[in-house]
Amino acid sequence: MQGAGRYTAFTPLDLTDRTWPGRRIHSAPRWLSTDLRDGNQSLPRPMSPERKLMMFDLLVKTGFKEIEVGFPVASQDDHDFVRLLIERDLIPDDVRITVLTQARDELVRATVDCLRGAPRAMIHIYNATSPLFRELVFGLDRAGCRDMAVRATQVMMDRAERVLGGCDLSYQYSPELFNETEPDFALEVCEAVMDVWQPEAGRGIILNFPTTVERSLPNVFADQIEWLDRHLSRREHVCLSVHPHNDRGTGVAAAELALLAGAERIEGCLFGNGERAGNVCLVTLCMNLFVHGIDPGVDLSDINAVRRTVEECNQMPVHPRHPYAGDLVYTAFSGSHQDAIKKGFDERERLAARAGVPAGELPWRTPYLPVDPKDVGRTYEAVVRVNSQSGKGGVAYVMSAWHGLDLPRGLQADLAARVQAQADAEGGELSPSRIGELFRKEYVYHGAPGEHGVEPLTVTLWVDGARALEGPRDLRAALGPWGIDVRAVHRTAPSLDEPAMTPERAALPQRSPRDVVVYAECATGGPGGTGMEGVAWGVGIGADAVAAAFSAVRAGGARLAGHTRLRPSRSLPEPRRLAAAG
Repeated sequence: MQGAGRYTAFTPLDLTDRTWPGRRIHSAPRWLSTDLRDGNQSLPRPMSPERKLMMFDLLVKTGFKEIEVGFPVASQDDHDFVRLLIERDLIPDDVRITVLTQARDELVRATVDCLRGAPRAMIHIYNATSPLFRELVFGLDRAGCRDMAVRATQVMMDRAERVLGGCDLSYQYSPELFNETEPDFALEVCEAVMDVWQPEAGRGIILNFPTTVERSLPNVFADQIEWLDRHLSRREHVCLSVHPHNDRGTGVAAAELALLAGAERIEGCLFGNGERAGNVCLVTLCMNLFVHGIDPGVDLSDINAVRRTVEECNQMPVHPRHPYAGDLVYTAFSGSHQDAIKKGFDERERLAARAGVPAGELPWRTPYLPVDPKDVGRTYEAVVRVNSQSGKGGVAYVMSAWHGLDLPRGLQADLAARVQAQADAEGGELSPSRIGELFRKEYVYHGAPGEHGVEPLTVTLWVDGARALEGPRDLRAALGPWGIDVRAVHRTAPSLDEPAMTPERAALPQRSPRDVVVYAECATGGPGGTGMEGVAWGVGIGADAVAAAFSAVRAGGARLAGHTRLRPSRSLPEPRRLAAAG
């Protein structure tokens, strides 16, 4: 691209003895949601009072204890919403609301006044400290910038003492554009603010360090945070907070590395809403902890409901590929992915059967799925979706999960080829009901076949059903007139973790749990299946195993012979062998 020479790389902090790369995250940080402030101010259509209440209720319900509810001096709407929460007594006892203001005397006083009657609150004051803003926007030197933060803190404390009697008041200060501020100056301003506030036991302070516009690699931000963690005084009374933005697309990485470097609190928005590329996504951060076995302290067990509420409040969609919550993140179209996922689910069922427990109680270990969809309120129905890129694993999974049919591998491949051809012809995705329709039309016996005979067949049978068969001898005797020798049958045990009945599943044809399913692989050629000229599969379903077996053979034979009739051999030719599958 032309013009690259106009930009310069971010100069990193020289921290050669960094220790954060060797640390681990063992517990969740404190979270602050700024959806109602930072998120709301970035919306093309800011939230109405009704949508704000809906968002506030969602944040409370999911477990956020610190919620930034507005910028009262920025708009009348923000002021009125803060007053509504206070006057209607809508703030739960374990939730602290936060309001934001710039470090200007008159704005600080008005912000404090807005909190009259609040039982618990936090006032968040900020001013920009980077050289660009100091010099270009405010025309201040270092001393003037530091004095602005100090004076605002003092004005806030004086005003709060007069008008907020009885309020459990906390204080937060942010050096805006911290990531572009000289580290020693950021430290100087924070120390000067703490000299006024005088943090102590039971009276701590939150020092919040924003990547207001993300400019550097996330490891550079981690170095900045570790440097602060080492140099801040009164550290035991300081909550070191970060507010990452996502301009470079690395907001989540910056937040996680900051936790390693000493941060104890993270500010962000659900699904990463916010100015430009957004704030860091709290949903992603919480779920990243969850899949590492750490309770995030936020309830996302119905992630679809959380997403729907956020979309309604913001009137902006969540991307279908958004981590953990997008419509397609638990869906595989690729054939190789589908095959691996199906094998993972099959293994879970085998392990569960062996242990005698539901599969949902086993440790999660499934290819391509970092989290069990059920843990976030999703079902398995959408895990595998079939289009022209899909393979036999995906088709087999759909037939098993949606239709309760565990197909032999040969039949899986045969059906997959037909489904893929149909998907190519239709130019899109095939639904589970459409795949079931193709399967029934192509393979399942539906009545009497045609009139003409065919050459001898080699037939392989698999049997699957909830009811145990009386034994292969009955099948052998019944199929003798067809020149078929049944050497073995295969039965699949029912899953201990059956999918829940959904409206989509209920709309599909349901077979009786007493039904037996027989799959017949029919091949033309000599005795024992040598010299096969063609193979066709047939399927029989019914309560009677022998009748199902006959139906399967008739269906496969009819397909093999171009829909001609199979009839018993008058001379009972040499029996054909059957191989067990399984």
